[in-house]
Amino acid sequence: MDYRYLDKINSPDDLKKLNNDELGVVCAELRNLIIDTVSENGGHLASNLGAVELTVALHKCFNSPNDSIIFDVGHQCYTHKILTGRFSEFSSLRTQSGISGFMKPEESNHDPVITGHSSTSVSSAFGICFANALENNDNYSIAVIGDGALTGGMVYEAFNNVRKKDSKLIVVLNDNKMSISKNRGALAKHLSVIRTRKKYFKFKSGVERILKKIPLIGRFLYSFVFHLKLMVKNALYNSNIFESLGFYYMGPVDGHDLKALTDAFEIAKELNRPILIHTKTVKGKGYAPAETDPGNFHGVSGFDVESGKLPDSKPNFSQCFGQKMVELAAKDPKICAVTAAMTSGTGLKEFSEKFPERFIDVGIAEEHAVTFSSGLAVKGIKPVFAVYSTFLQRGYDQLIHDAAIAGLPLTLAVDRAGFVGDDGETHQGMFDVSFLSSVPGISIYSPASFNELESVLETRLVAPIGVAAIRYPRGGEPENLSDIDTSDDFTKIGEGDTCLISYGTLFSEVFDAKNILIDDNISVSAIKLNKIFPIEDRLINQLNQYKNIVFFEEGILNGGIAEKIGCSLLTKGFNGSYRIVGVNDFVKQATVSSQRKNYSLDCDSIIKITKEVMGIE
Repeated sequence: MDYRYLDKINSPDDLKKLNNDELGVVCAELRNLIIDTVSENGGHLASNLGAVELTVALHKCFNSPNDSIIFDVGHQCYTHKILTGRFSEFSSLRTQSGISGFMKPEESNHDPVITGHSSTSVSSAFGICFANALENNDNYSIAVIGDGALTGGMVYEAFNNVRKKDSKLIVVLNDNKMSISKNRGALAKHLSVIRTRKKYFKFKSGVERILKKIPLIGRFLYSFVFHLKLMVKNALYNSNIFESLGFYYMGPVDGHDLKALTDAFEIAKELNRPILIHTKTVKGKGYAPAETDPGNFHGVSGFDVESGKLPDSKPNFSQCFGQKMVELAAKDPKICAVTAAMTSGTGLKEFSEKFPERFIDVGIAEEHAVTFSSGLAVKGIKPVFAVYSTFLQRGYDQLIHDAAIAGLPLTLAVDRAGFVGDDGETHQGMFDVSFLSSVPGISIYSPASFNELESVLETRLVAPIGVAAIRYPRGGEPENLSDIDTSDDFTKIGEGDTCLISYGTLFSEVFDAKNILIDDNISVSAIKLNKIFPIEDRLINQLNQYKNIVFFEEGILNGGIAEKIGCSLLTKGFNGSYRIVGVNDFVKQATVSSQRKNYSLDCDSIIKITKEVMGIE
């Protein structure tokens, strides 16, 4: 596609040369590029379409990378990437060795920090602002945060820490869903427009100077006028928490009006205090299907641009979990489902509709979700907290302090465990097994099929004891494991003095490799772990009989089950060879199949490694 301006913008400096009419064309070109690319590669569509003008205005008014612009979560940073020298690479978005769908400093010095999880931007921006002050420079630090991210408590910890003298800190609230500051009537709307014009601030500063110069009563008059104005403004605007926390509040500003945005940003630069600029945007702006259905177009795997048709959804573990939860909850009124702003993603939409009184979406607040669920368990309720593996990391302290020490019957449905594909390092489910298995009293299950997930969930919720995690991957079930008996804690298949061991859906690769080796007259056994922790003595006794053991683990090696089993074997006097194959760093974006191949966890690699261990050429 030919672009009038976009392919000539190599940095924000090129953007600054354009007038508002030309920038309007740039915005249209940006939307076309984002829509075309995401339709092919997948990614976050609605959030990025809603932030186009906002991002263009930011780069028009500020001087990145000297001024640091941080997009919270990062799922609204596509325009930022394109305008900061990554236009020619944008077609590689979210592909192996391509550019990330989130902010990533190793890609560009215009990305000051890594983003991927919610509610971190204000803390990062404040830290950069503080560092700038220590180094005596006048650079600005800007956090762009969505209204959804304001449900995360870390934002308020950061707000509470900001001081009035931190005058180079600007928070841009991209409000595209809920009303943060509800205006009352036409007068309030008119005053919102006035309060984002330069003349207003010049007049205000002039009045302030005149009042303070009046002998004897000047400061009293200024204080009286200030508090009177505050009372009137609070009556019109219903007040807001941001001013209570020391920020000067500006807005709401139309987040799709380039002139209004640039005026607001220029005013903010002149004010000598922390600023919060409230912008109102429309998710999916400029693409009708995404505007109409922003939820389904938030994160997509691809779609048809002309029709707006999303690909048909194949059965997956999240759906299986959600359907089983509905079935169990219909029989047991004590079952409650808890999620952290992931109702659809964790498969709980139907549950939320059928049992609204027993469904709790806590917002982006995983820490609260764990402790809240623990409180439910105290009173005999059966809480199931459905959460992505990568986001469960945020509730680790609460898991220990509020659930595990007391042995409360909390069930964790850990979605997106293992490799998740093209979302990159911040979203892989690599650490849950390692950190969960370090906590005394926790049980961990890793079902590899829909039937196994349903069975484990049903058994668990009959009479839950202690904390239990049921972890399962993104996507569907493998076809080759449907006939394997998983009624015991582990399943042994085949005979031979070499054992291949794994758990979860990765066992499908091990199972295929075992069959190919046997067809080549190479005798091996395979063990599938069903309950992966705690590790039973009889499993160790079984493994102690083998000459060679190769453990394949789709997770971080340090603290993983393979490492723990290796230690247990050592204490039992195992004198055979023991090899672990798994992950030892942060997993970069690629397809799940490519990630398995990259870490030698695919069928071909398993065969090759097994032959090496057995000394077979």
